[in-house]
Amino acid sequence: MSTPGIESGRLPSTGRRRVLWSTLILLVMALLVTLVWLAGRYEASQVQSRLERDAADAVGDIRAALSRNVQSLQALQFNDPGPANWTVDAARFLREHRELVRIEWRDSTQRNRAFVDTPFRSPVFDRLGRESVQSDVTQVCATARRISGPAYSVSYFVPMTDGLGIEVMELCMPLVSTGKVAGYLVATYSLQDVLDELVGRQLTRSQEVSFTEGDGTRLAVRGLARRANHVFTAQQLLDLPGITLVLRMDSWRGAPDLFPNVLTALVTAMSIALVSILLLLGKDMRRRLKAESDLADALAFRKAMEDSLVTGLRARDLHGRITYVNPAFCQMVGFTAEELLGQSVNAPYWPPELAEEYKKRQAIRLAGNSPPREGFESVFMHKDGTRFPVLIIEAPLINAQGEQTGWMSAFLDIREQRRVEELSRASQDRLQATARLAMVGEMASLLSHELNQPLAAISSYATGSVNLLHQGAHATADIELAMQRIAQQAERAGKVIKSVHDFVRRRDQAREAVAPRALFDAILPLVNLQARKLAVKVRVQVEAGLPLVLCDRTMVEQVLLNLARNAMQAMDRADIRERLLVLGVRREPGDGRRLEFSVADLGPGIAPEVEQQLFTPFFTTKAEGMGLGLSLCRTVIEQHGGTLTFGPNHSQGTVFTFTLAVSEPAVLLLA
Repeated sequence: MSTPGIESGRLPSTGRRRVLWSTLILLVMALLVTLVWLAGRYEASQVQSRLERDAADAVGDIRAALSRNVQSLQALQFNDPGPANWTVDAARFLREHRELVRIEWRDSTQRNRAFVDTPFRSPVFDRLGRESVQSDVTQVCATARRISGPAYSVSYFVPMTDGLGIEVMELCMPLVSTGKVAGYLVATYSLQDVLDELVGRQLTRSQEVSFTEGDGTRLAVRGLARRANHVFTAQQLLDLPGITLVLRMDSWRGAPDLFPNVLTALVTAMSIALVSILLLLGKDMRRRLKAESDLADALAFRKAMEDSLVTGLRARDLHGRITYVNPAFCQMVGFTAEELLGQSVNAPYWPPELAEEYKKRQAIRLAGNSPPREGFESVFMHKDGTRFPVLIIEAPLINAQGEQTGWMSAFLDIREQRRVEELSRASQDRLQATARLAMVGEMASLLSHELNQPLAAISSYATGSVNLLHQGAHATADIELAMQRIAQQAERAGKVIKSVHDFVRRRDQAREAVAPRALFDAILPLVNLQARKLAVKVRVQVEAGLPLVLCDRTMVEQVLLNLARNAMQAMDRADIRERLLVLGVRREPGDGRRLEFSVADLGPGIAPEVEQQLFTPFFTTKAEGMGLGLSLCRTVIEQHGGTLTFGPNHSQGTVFTFTLAVSEPAVLLLA
């Protein structure tokens, strides 16, 4: 009893499956037939399109050749037809252009004055005479005169003496002299030769080219027609002044027989394509799943990396609204991500006293001004009100299409760095003070020698003045002169003491814009003090037109003084007769934003074993030295962003050089 029920349940399912498969097969067959028919139509359209292009190319070739012939024939108009040279030129022209069969020179009344026939065929008008077609020539010349240019006649048939004939057309060109028509140049074209000579050979190998009338009558034909199940035809108009010819091109290539081959190829190709698509879809699905898994892993890794960073990250859109912050940034400012996202002009971590300034800076940023790539410093406020310095490094946020969508910023809390810098600065100040005191100790010995002379002179003049007063002599002029000498020597001693006093007591550490010459002028009294003792000549070479340098004036003067003292001490040898110290400054070659200072001597130079340790702290070649001078000098120059180097002088001795940056307007840093 159950079997019929089961069978009755299966039959409708089997019938529906057969209907579905039949429908699918019919649709596929209809699709294949449509594809075959479309392929045939497409192939036929391609053949027709190529034929249309060939016909257009043929018309273009003929039109271009006829235009060149007109230009060449115009040259014959300027020759007098009387002399024999015109006949020679015309004959030469006919030999070069086989499409022309006759050239005539006619006067203003259209009487024939001279003519030349082509040498490649018998004269075309021998059988009926030229007068038989006089009306055609008269009409085309009248047209040429009316349009003041070359004109073509309607084609006509000319029978030949051999029983055949050719279709020809006339070209008439008026000869204008002093505004009047003085004659005409008439050229006769053979339409058959026009096809033979002016149409490209490649266009007539597989097509039949002909000139036809409006009703389809062929006037001239080139190529052999073949029978085929389908003929493709293209027609193009050849518009000439006075006449319009129809160029017809017939192709004897049959329509493509595609059905037997393309059908099998399409079925096979579609089967392969369906299987390939399924395989590709499966492969693409596996690749997509793997890509999604890799993307999830990458996102998880990036999230873990961002959460573990101690550097704060913040993203803003082009309107300045915060779109992303990482945990390190939230911890830095004490606010949660929910409190920060969407904030723009009133960021909660801006100190209230700096909020207006930060708003202006943000407006400048949003206007398109990029911050410095090396970063800039600013001040933020923690949620508890604590202010702290931060280093901000910001760059444009570019999407996958290369468009800027906002700004990405990295933040570093530099409180610890500032504390270390303060400790380092204090240590450096103590080191500089120690070096300065050591230098002052050395200066004391020079002062004792230099001050002995003015003090001894003062004592002598004072003793002489007292003796004159005791003697009661009336030598007022001598006493006045002695007093002046005492004042001069006292002033000299005071200048020496003041220069050392100013150098030792100066404590201004702020950087300022200073003229390079002023740095030399500040140390010259102390340099000259030691130079006189050691018999050293001092020369200062300052390049003209130098800009100001931005530096700590006291420290740079100390560097120059230390280098100058070392140079003079290096020349304090018995074997060195010429003792010259050269202090110079110029623009650094290749960089107009820095100046190069130099201190050169004519000493014995620096030994190779000493060069490697020259800048090492506490290394010295002097018995009484501390070994801190050159190390301190290099530290000072590096703090100014420059470099301190040395090398041999061009003649003898050593030259020390260092660079300082040119003073520039301050750049507004953006928060």
